[in-house]
Amino acid sequence: MKNYLNFESDIKNLESEIEKLKDPYNQDGLSEVDTQKISSTQAELDEKLKDIYSNLDPWQTTMVARHEDRPKSKFFIDNLFEDFISLSGDRYYGEDKSVITGFAKFNGKSILVIGQEKGENLESRIERNFGMMRPEGYRKTIRLMNLANKFNIPIISFIDTPGAYPGVGAEERGQAEAIAKSIECCMELKVPTLAIIIGEGGSGGAIALASSNKVIMLENAIYSVISPEGCATILWRDPKKMLDAAKAMKLSAKDLLELKVIDEIIPEPLGGAHRDRDLILDNLRNSISKNLDYFKDFSSEEIMNERKNKFLKIGRSKGFVTNPDDLSTLSIKKNNIDKIIKSKKVLIGSAVLGLILFMVLAILFY
Repeated sequence: MKNYLNFESDIKNLESEIEKLKDPYNQDGLSEVDTQKISSTQAELDEKLKDIYSNLDPWQTTMVARHEDRPKSKFFIDNLFEDFISLSGDRYYGEDKSVITGFAKFNGKSILVIGQEKGENLESRIERNFGMMRPEGYRKTIRLMNLANKFNIPIISFIDTPGAYPGVGAEERGQAEAIAKSIECCMELKVPTLAIIIGEGGSGGAIALASSNKVIMLENAIYSVISPEGCATILWRDPKKMLDAAKAMKLSAKDLLELKVIDEIIPEPLGGAHRDRDLILDNLRNSISKNLDYFKDFSSEEIMNERKNKFLKIGRSKGFVTNPDDLSTLSIKKNNIDKIIKSKKVLIGSAVLGLILFMVLAILFY
């Protein structure tokens, strides 16, 4: 059974009509299939899909990114990679099933695969905690990223989470620290890293794994610091203003590419990734191959510098500096440090001299 979003009622009606036309024994008792009518209705459906999906507003894009039938990380891992070996546990507390991790082969080469997994049905969603990682999940990925780094194995992460799990237990076990350590680990890796946002990229829960050389988004995915509902609740005390929030947040792939927060958009089939899984697999496979090939001649130092400079440049073309390619202003220059040190020495020297003078005067006039 297909699931439809609230703006897809016309699509639902047309698809239902096509299904009836394909039935040789429909309610009118016809025993022949009207192929011409099917073709014309299919053309009308394609036109309707094109019209709707080429004009999605940010909130509708959010709904598509959260679509119940949208391909999840496990689907991509099962169909893009060979010889996948799942690895579990953080060696501190336990296993977090909201993130799938392990080594696999891609085009015959070893890869570390990380995938935030929401689950396909209610039972698996509860088991996967709806894709919200706990501290042990981040510590598991840190452990395996360091292992991949040691053996010079590239890392591919599939991002699909509403955010890190905010439960009391997670906070008690150091959720914020685990996220910060994961970001730090990602930035220090000497191997190529790709982060692919396939659905929701929510807040620190996403960026903990998306601090990569290349950040790639599916066409109808979203990437933001907070959900539109959460943003609307904070700004206007009204979660129903999620459309206004979604517009202001610039969370779509198109907006984020323009802002240079991401590096590439992978086109989706007409109507979303769930409508043609084979096509989205081909598009994703081609993107991964292209981006891994890009780094094949890079040294470890060049890989790290490319990643560092990528993040340092974010936002610098929007008026913060006159020359966005000049990264020198982001570090304190040595002569500035020297000036600070000298000024502190002068102050300390003056204070000591004043104290000595006070003591001498006190002795003389006591």
